[in-house]
Amino acid sequence: MTSVHAAPDPAVLRDLAAAAARETGALLLHHAERGLRGLDTKSTATDMVSDADREAEGLLERLLMTARPDDALLGEEGAGRTGTTGLRWVVDPLDGTTNFVFGYPHWAVSVAVEDEHGVLAGAIYDPSRDELFAAARGMGATLNGKAIHTRATTDLGQALIATGFSYNAQRRAAQSIQVASLIGEIRDIRRAGAAALDLAWVACGRIDGFWESGINAWDWAAGSLLVLEAGGRWQCEPGPLGVEQTVAACPGVFDELALLVA
Repeated sequence: MTSVHAAPDPAVLRDLAAAAARETGALLLHHAERGLRGLDTKSTATDMVSDADREAEGLLERLLMTARPDDALLGEEGAGRTGTTGLRWVVDPLDGTTNFVFGYPHWAVSVAVEDEHGVLAGAIYDPSRDELFAAARGMGATLNGKAIHTRATTDLGQALIATGFSYNAQRRAAQSIQVASLIGEIRDIRRAGAAALDLAWVACGRIDGFWESGINAWDWAAGSLLVLEAGGRWQCEPGPLGVEQTVAACPGVFDELALLVA
């Protein structure tokens, strides 16, 4: 008996993710130029959401569900639907909302699709730099169409590592202790405020590694595949702060970094 749904082509799904991310990024740039509206908070007083987030997720849902109406969908701002194909889109319409609100040009749209084996294809678009990162399982990762690879660093003491901090004040304080214990073991730490872009930058070799506790699937889905397809390593496992912790790095420093933040 044959399946009702044909096996998906990862390259086609990658290209759909990329096109949707780029179109959504254009909408967000329009919001940035006209000024913010409908600003509100979510989990804490510093966890912000705006009309831009909500409209961007609505656009992503329309674009993806028009092309793939039988797939499932999970979005950060509440979008969600079940599907019948075994595929689920996991989207963050605006990763780095705080940066967006403050006019700090480091935010992105993240779009991924997963099957029973994990993330199958995805894209991350940085509108401020017009940089489109994309990957499909087994097909490598690209930046604006050119192949990218993680760095060849093998000495953690020479590694540039990125991290992020929770909106929860108690967890953020615990994360600062992690930073204090790590800072003497590496070249330096960067904190830019958009986990999806941190992962994309691991993939393209701008940083050697990244770790953060408490981020959600929509934050890491596309980025995790980028890292793996660029030759890096990635994991998301229960961490020392009582929530799952994401670690990604080039192969030469991954094990040591994961051990130090465990």
